[in-house]
Amino acid sequence: MRMWNGQVVRALGTMSGTSLDGVDAALVETDGERIVAFGPTQYRRYTDVEQTTLRGALGMWPGDDIQAATRLVEDAHLEALAGFEGYDLVGFHGQTLAHDPHGRGTHQAGDGARLAQALGRPVVWDFRTNDVRLGGEGAPLAPFFHFACAKWIGAEMPLCFLNLGGVGNLTWVDPRKTRPEDQGALLAFDTGPANAPLNDLMQQRRGQAFDKDGALAATGEVVAGALELFLDDGYFRKMPPKSLDRDAFSDMLDLVRELADADAAATMTGMAAAAVMQAMEHCPTPPDRLLVTGGGRHNPVMMQMLRAGLDCPVDPVEAVGLNGDMLEAQAFAYLAVRVARGLPTSCPTTTGVRALVGGGTVSGT
Repeated sequence: MRMWNGQVVRALGTMSGTSLDGVDAALVETDGERIVAFGPTQYRRYTDVEQTTLRGALGMWPGDDIQAATRLVEDAHLEALAGFEGYDLVGFHGQTLAHDPHGRGTHQAGDGARLAQALGRPVVWDFRTNDVRLGGEGAPLAPFFHFACAKWIGAEMPLCFLNLGGVGNLTWVDPRKTRPEDQGALLAFDTGPANAPLNDLMQQRRGQAFDKDGALAATGEVVAGALELFLDDGYFRKMPPKSLDRDAFSDMLDLVRELADADAAATMTGMAAAAVMQAMEHCPTPPDRLLVTGGGRHNPVMMQMLRAGLDCPVDPVEAVGLNGDMLEAQAFAYLAVRVARGLPTSCPTTTGVRALVGGGTVSGT
């Protein structure tokens, strides 16, 4: 299905990430190749009860008892989208419950057809399945948008975008290339766990959703032995592209089990930063700078660790006029237009897929 070829479209994108904090919604004006303008945004937080429901569904697949979680995801997205007007289509990512690209596949809860019926607009969804079917990791999917962002900010030399969400992912971009699918334009992969295990630690130890401003980690010390055991995981020796499930490093909590709360938080923050440092060694050329998006950029301890361990400037994406809270939602608005136009959304150097592929199902008219 091809729509709006060459036209600038007002697209809404949504994202509910592995940190399970809430639903981001953002409007982007784009033709699926260049970014014309960024529009309004909206955030709909998950309540504590809703987060408990979603956590209970993690690791589940179609056919499991996920009706409550699926309905919650759909209703929360409809609430997040309710205040927008004058848009042409929606990119609906859904909520990732399980990700096993070389096994059972990938599973994002939420029915885009139901949203399309409720909104009266076309909805693009199920972005990852086609990529996995063709041998790809199905993640990360934001790199094509990162390429457009690099063009939008006027970057002239290779740079990296680092998303520190529940899982970390890195995109190396060469903005001197014409298109994201051009050879040498992109390299992308998951760096390792980021906020998810630290959030789990804070929930278990302190009954808090996350380590706000890195306050607890700032009072502790990184325990070298635990960090070394973490970095011994075979994932870090695997060549990219590569991706992770939210709970792929579930033994991280065991590595800090005997540590005091502050040392455990500092060590897990150090683990996330060290994973990024390992990942940077895979970049085709050293990046001119590293731009950080996602919740991790609000953690000054994590940001300081990155600045101390890397040889390039490390800044939040706000330093170049982007919105780090909404970048992934904006990415799925952009990708939705590419799907509607029949353009690719991933390639061998972003997900390891065998050939250029466009993901996504379009529901509604």
